[in-house]
This record gives sequence, structure tokens and C-alpha cells, in this order.
Amino acid sequence: MDLTHVLTPDFPAWPGDRPFEIHLVSRFDPAGGEFFANELALHEHTGTHIDAPAHASLGGITVERIDPRDLVVPIAVIDIAARAAQDPDTLLGVRDILTFEREHGALPERCLVALHSGWAARVSTPGAFTNADADGVHHTPGFDPAAVQFLVRERNIVGIGTDTLTVDAGRSADYGAHVGVLGAGKYAVEVLANLDKIPPVGATVVVGAPTHAGGSGGPCRVFALL
Repeated sequence: MDLTHVLTPDFPAWPGDRPFEIHLVSRFDPAGGEFFANELALHEHTGTHIDAPAHASLGGITVERIDPRDLVVPIAVIDIAARAAQDPDTLLGVRDILTFEREHGALPERCLVALHSGWAARVSTPGAFTNADADGVHHTPGFDPAAVQFLVRERNIVGIGTDTLTVDAGRSADYGAHVGVLGAGKYAVEVLANLDKIPPVGATVVVGAPTHAGGSGGPCRVFALL
């Protein structure tokens, strides 16, 4: 199952970030010796993408240094979509993790914990994905920083993921989920698709992270093997 959104120039971006651009360089012309090629311009944290520890951690590793063994791991999907439909500011908390474990067993060792909020369905509706109010504050679900601290201290995870634009709640001012997970040397994957199409446990995720030197993250192709 592909967990990656198709990236277009209209894809939602974080305010102030450069929108994705694609420009034609040449068309395939066998007679003229030309090949079809485009030039891309984009912010590292665009579309379905990974945050390396360096993104929010002094001394954290950059994206090309993430161990490949941490990019092919079990994935656990915690579903808070019903709650998020009623309260866009809702957080995935420690209670949600413990409830999940009562229903599905302990989180797999060295897993990626993904938040399914149902937000992926909003990506094609202008304004709905960021869900900003009149003051520009985003109202989207995210990880409670206390839940992130619980995961990095009490469970053996490689990272966290979400179907929203950020692992923090959209209204967050201190980005505690980012700081908590990346500061612990883990990574985050944001703007995932199709989390509703994979089981809560039992799948393996493949995070196709980029390897540009010194990167804070970057767009990636993410698959779940069922």
C-alpha cells in the first residue's frame, strides 16, 4: 500500500515555505537527441516527507545519516479519526497508546507509530488540510508531547508519523512533539496517505528517505508491506 501523496504545485505547504514547482527543461526528441526532463524546486519539508533529528535538535543527525535499518520497520497505526472529526484540535495521548496496546498487544519493537486522524481526505480541498482560522492558527490533530515522551522513554520506537502537515497539533506554539521525538534521535514522517487502508499492527513500513548531504529531511516515498 502506497502511503505517499502525489505532489503537485497546489499541494498544501507550511505557511512561508516555498510551494513545489516543476518546470519543463526538455521534451523527448529522438531525432534531436533530447530527453524528457524537468527541473524541480521545493522546500525539504514538502508533501509526504521525513524530518531528520537535525530538524529540531542541536547535534542531531542529518537525513543521509539515518540508519537504513530504521527505515524498514513494523508500523503501528493508532486511529483517532472519529474524535478528530468532532474536535480538530484533539491530541493523541498516552491513554490512546495504552488503549491501543490493550486491544492489539504491545507496540512492536523498533516500530514507527503513526497517527491516523482522517486528515488525508482533506488534502484536495483548498484550506481544509491546514484548517486555519481567521487569525491564521491551524486547527489540526497531533501528538501530545507527553505521549511522545512516553514513546521515546517507555517504548522502543524508531519514530512517529502522521497524516497531517505536522506531528504537533496545528495550534502548537512550542512544537513539543517535534522536539521530543527528534531530540531523542528518532525521526518523524508527515503527510502520510492511506493509513486507513492498513491494519493497526502487522504491516511493515518502508520509508524511502532521501540522502542529500546535510539535509534536515526531505520528500520520501513511503510503502506499507501487508
